Formats: sequence, C-alpha cells, structure tokens
Amino acid sequence: MTRPGQQPPPGLQAEIGVPTAARMRALGRRLAPMLRPGDLIVLNGPLGAGKTTLVQGIGEGLHVRGPVTSPTFVIARVHPPLGGGPALVHVDAYRLSSPAEVDDLDLDADLEHSVTVVEWGGGLVEELAPGWLDVTIVMPVPGLATAQVPEGELATGGWSGERDEPRTVLLTGRGERWEAADEYVHLAWSSATEIP
Repeated sequence: MTRPGQQPPPGLQAEIGVPTAARMRALGRRLAPMLRPGDLIVLNGPLGAGKTTLVQGIGEGLHVRGPVTSPTFVIARVHPPLGGGPALVHVDAYRLSSPAEVDDLDLDADLEHSVTVVEWGGGLVEELAPGWLDVTIVMPVPGLATAQVPEGELATGGWSGERDEPRTVLLTGRGERWEAADEYVHLAWSSATEIP
C-alpha cells in the first residue's frame, strides 16, 4: 500500500521503438483492448512527439465517437463509446499549473466509467487513481541519430511535416492494475509493427 504522494512501484516497464506516425496510431489501437473503465494514462513528451496521434489510435481501438483532436483550448473532451465499451476522456493539461486546477475539471467524476488520457499530466493527475500508466514519448535530437532529448527540453518538428522521425515510447505501469500487463503490451506492439 502506498501513502498519498508516494508513487506505487512500477508493475510494467516497456520500451517500444515507433518509426512512423502510422505505427504510433497502430500502437494506440493495439493498446486499446487492454484498457478498461477506470484506467488513467499519463502521457508526456515534447511538443510534436505524437501524443495526440497515440490518443487517436486509442480512440479508434476503443471505438469512440470522434474525431479525436488535441483538446488544447477546451482542456478536456469526452468521446462517448459507439458500442458497449468505455468512453474516452482526453485531457490536455499543458496550461494547467497545479493539481488544484485539475480538481476543478472534476475528472474523478468520469474516471470510474471511462478511460482517461491526460497529455502533459505528469505531476498533476497521479492522485486521481491508485494506479496509472505513464507513457513518455522521446524524440531523437535532430542531427544526432542515437541521442535523445534530455528531460525538460522541447524538440520541435513533430509528424506534421514530410519526414517521419522515429520515437521511443516508454511505458511504466504503476499499481496493481499494471503488474501483469508487460507481456500483453509486448504482444500488442509485435502485431502493431505489421501495420503500415
């Protein structure tokens, strides 16, 4: 049992290379079946890393009403399910500066019945659930094939241009929910690599 403010030990740790935007979306589609109501995903990465692209894939895999776009200006958007699955709550916490501002969104009211994905949520939303999936997308430094962007620095570019640049997706599950998920995530990615 963890105390408030203390992170539970990681139950899942995976590092996945993602070469293109299409594969990032495919990863989201393949992760979606393992998600269930009450799941919280904390999504971090520099501007243009592919956070919203991953959420689009999750939305497709959950079969929710779309389109899934960045909720930067509305902060939170609910995508109802088209079938019997959970809704997707997509939050952009970029402009939020404290957990108190997150409380004002009443995300915990929807959390039990939805899959909640929070872009830029690190350090702000972890108290909403006893466990969560940390997803960090790392971009290569332009011109340096093997170097990664140091934490806290922004890499520009993104996948909006003509060039696809590979990303590394780091998954860290926190809490009991994610203790046994490692093998499933690796299987999900193995099948996603076959999709163009």
